[in-house]
Amino acid sequence: MWIFSILHQHKLLLAWTGRLHKPASVSRVGSQFASHHVSAALLSPEDRSINPVVKRRHKPAASDGWQHGERSVQSKTWKKEIPVLQRPNQRRRDDSRVSSELRKLCLEDFPAERERPARQKKSTLDSRAQDYEIVFGIAPCLLALTQGRRKARKLFVKDGESSHRASVLQVCEEAHRRGVQVHRVSKKELDTMSSGRVHQGVCLQASPLGYLTEDSATKGKDNNPPLWLVLEGIQDPMNLGAILRSAYFLGVDRVSSSVQHSCPLSPVVSKASSGVMEVMGVYGHENLEEMLRSKVAHGWQVVGTVGAGAEEAHIPVTQCSDFHMTEPTLLLMGGEGEGLSRGLLSLCQTLLTIPAGRELFPGIESLNVSVATGILLHSLLVSRRSTR
Repeated sequence: MWIFSILHQHKLLLAWTGRLHKPASVSRVGSQFASHHVSAALLSPEDRSINPVVKRRHKPAASDGWQHGERSVQSKTWKKEIPVLQRPNQRRRDDSRVSSELRKLCLEDFPAERERPARQKKSTLDSRAQDYEIVFGIAPCLLALTQGRRKARKLFVKDGESSHRASVLQVCEEAHRRGVQVHRVSKKELDTMSSGRVHQGVCLQASPLGYLTEDSATKGKDNNPPLWLVLEGIQDPMNLGAILRSAYFLGVDRVSSSVQHSCPLSPVVSKASSGVMEVMGVYGHENLEEMLRSKVAHGWQVVGTVGAGAEEAHIPVTQCSDFHMTEPTLLLMGGEGEGLSRGLLSLCQTLLTIPAGRELFPGIESLNVSVATGILLHSLLVSRRSTR
């Protein structure tokens, strides 16, 4: 009787063991799906575009009945797991923890996310920046500080090894000497300040420069007759900067310009002039004709320019190399394309030309206004020295 009881219990154990074997395997499969559900639920809305990769274990071949049983147990497992995963407090906590890590790892795949901190970063320039402009380049910034014609506020220097160059250190020392704040910023910020132009690692926030209006008498240097350069309608800031640089180098006594239809004295002009604009003042006139008539009445001669081979009625045309400057002179230069206006041409007593060194093709018979100005100024100033 005791032996029969033991055999009966052994058969019952074998039967129960066979029934429990399949659900145990299904439980493992269900846990795999549950783990996949956890990973998907913890992704933030921005990160759900990333398809999580789930490594699935190799499943042994099974009969249709076994697959049906697996789906049945899987469905039950999902029903049990979903309420747990959708607990609000737990999901928000896990969401912030995991999604931040994923965002760090996936910055290269999401440029919008990478750019967001830069847009939210507080601007280096404060709310009073509209009262100032950005001077860029080593020479313009240094001369703007030393000449004192501008009110300098902040100096921005590119952070890194380039800030240790002697020229950059000189600008920083001058700013420190004058009590100007020095800030180290990134190249990207300097590029933004200078609108993508060549800043050489330094930008200066300073008050703008304008045309001078004071009309004080100017005498020539070393008792020589003075030479004034008068510009009408120069619109390209690069041309204006190059003209100012040549005028300063060659020794022009004054530069005057029409205010209307002319480019302003901007930081671009200062950079193109290599900082000469910070040293040499430019006088602005609303009415150039009135100023010229006043000078003619005081014994000045007005010299205009014309293309090679051109002739103006009743106005003598002379090659620049043949002209000798013996009295106070106003040299007029017209703007790009149009040249001098009829009103100013009518006030000229002589027209100068620059002879070409070869036969010219149609359409390229003239020089750039800044180049022509340099040649004419050199010719006039050489002739002034030769008549001492």
